Amino acid sequence: MEAAAAAAVRLWVKTEPFVVGVLPAPPPARLGPHYLRKMAAYARARAAEGCFPRLSWPRWRHIACGKLQLDRGLAWLYFELFHSLLRPDPPHSLEWAEAEATCASAEELERERSKLSVDTLQFLLFLYIQQVSKVSLRTSLIGEEWPSRRTKSPTLTGKSASENKIWNDQDHRAFVQSHLLEMLELLLEPEQLSASSHSTHSSLVSYEAVCALSFLIEGTVNKSRTVHPLHELALWQSCPGQNGYSKISRAFSFPKLESWLRSCLTANPFGMTACLKSGKKLAWAQQVEGTTRRAKIACSTCVVPEVFPMVIMSQVYKQTLAKSSDTLVGAHVRIHRCNESFIYLLSPLRSVTIEKCRNSTFVLGPVQASVHVHSCDNVKVIVVCHRLSLSSTAGCTFYTLTPTQPLILSGNQAVSFAPFHTHYPMLEDHMAQVGLATLPNYWDSPMLVCKESSDTSVFRLLPPSDFYTFVIPFEMEGDTTEIPGGLPHAYQKALNQREQNVQIWQKTVKEAGLTNVACCCG
Repeated sequence: MEAAAAAAVRLWVKTEPFVVGVLPAPPPARLGPHYLRKMAAYARARAAEGCFPRLSWPRWRHIACGKLQLDRGLAWLYFELFHSLLRPDPPHSLEWAEAEATCASAEELERERSKLSVDTLQFLLFLYIQQVSKVSLRTSLIGEEWPSRRTKSPTLTGKSASENKIWNDQDHRAFVQSHLLEMLELLLEPEQLSASSHSTHSSLVSYEAVCALSFLIEGTVNKSRTVHPLHELALWQSCPGQNGYSKISRAFSFPKLESWLRSCLTANPFGMTACLKSGKKLAWAQQVEGTTRRAKIACSTCVVPEVFPMVIMSQVYKQTLAKSSDTLVGAHVRIHRCNESFIYLLSPLRSVTIEKCRNSTFVLGPVQASVHVHSCDNVKVIVVCHRLSLSSTAGCTFYTLTPTQPLILSGNQAVSFAPFHTHYPMLEDHMAQVGLATLPNYWDSPMLVCKESSDTSVFRLLPPSDFYTFVIPFEMEGDTTEIPGGLPHAYQKALNQREQNVQIWQKTVKEAGLTNVACCCG
């Protein structure tokens, strides 16, 4: 009976922490498992100082800069990235934006940041999964790169192809399965660890630790469409008999919990693989006459309130695709291998990844979390977003309004940044829905994250003389009639001067009293 009940619990690794939470760059060596174990012990020992069970920004800054030797900007990047990942409600996000925008000095800003704190155990797991972006030299030398070359996911054509690890839910599951022991040990109380900082057969995992693991794992019971966090499922009916939970100690047997998790972990029904295999195919883009390429667009079939939907677009070629749809609202969007196209996705989005695209323009609705552009040439991205990051791009221009510094990762060339320069009728409503304001705006203050990208010559701010506004050529209902927040003075001045020159020329032509001259061509 107990075995049947346990088998009815289905667990999977959540997509959200990887797609939105993992920085698409190898983490610093000091964020490896060895140092995270030391950080866990340090935080627990200093609970009274604001380290545990919640970690304040000042204490994390001290640990990151003083103990782990991280740059202060990088320390804030990881802290703010995790803080924003936890889906704060839009009003709270707008309040924080207002507080940050009104700070008149770095000291005031630091005082505001000092009010923030995060769940310590969840933050440790967040830092641990940054390893998914790491390439192991040792395993590469022996020919077994993680994830294994056998871990592949289907494309929209049904063929198998190696995918970005941050998007591939099969890789997420493989990562958690491979590192489950270390992650559980990271959550153990000091007295449950051996002298070598490892678990023993008698180690107990606290209920609070399993609550923290819910950051990564969720599931269902009896194929229900209701999604529950891990800590609720771990106490479901007779599951405690399988995972070793004791009501007396309010803790789980370490070996039994680990075994139960491994036996219940399965494929994510809301992940990219499920979307590609059984998702709904969308006919948003029509096939272009005279070409053999057909755009492939799919969205999640299973949609539940607890999970953000997913939309995947591939091979849009020489087309203009425009959509404002409920299918897009709150979606993780992946745009892949699009060429010579204009793509307008005018709905509030959760995240957007643009990969391997060429000679195209992307106009996006407000993005609540992140926009990542990878391996693209000569693309323009026009967006209001919480965070922008780019890697391996060449000749790309980004017109953005963003409350965080754009992240320049490795492999970029000839990047241009410019202020957000367009609007559509529902834009400000959509911004409010995802908690994005017009201030602060760091579009012109990119952060060079990787050592190899430390050369500031890889980017420039677009000269005002090269700047033009962008008109979205579609009619919609709504109240927005101008660019939210306006334009920086230098850019507005350049536009005004250009408009004035046109008016002077038109006036000169009109006052010249010119007559029409017939042209005779013999």
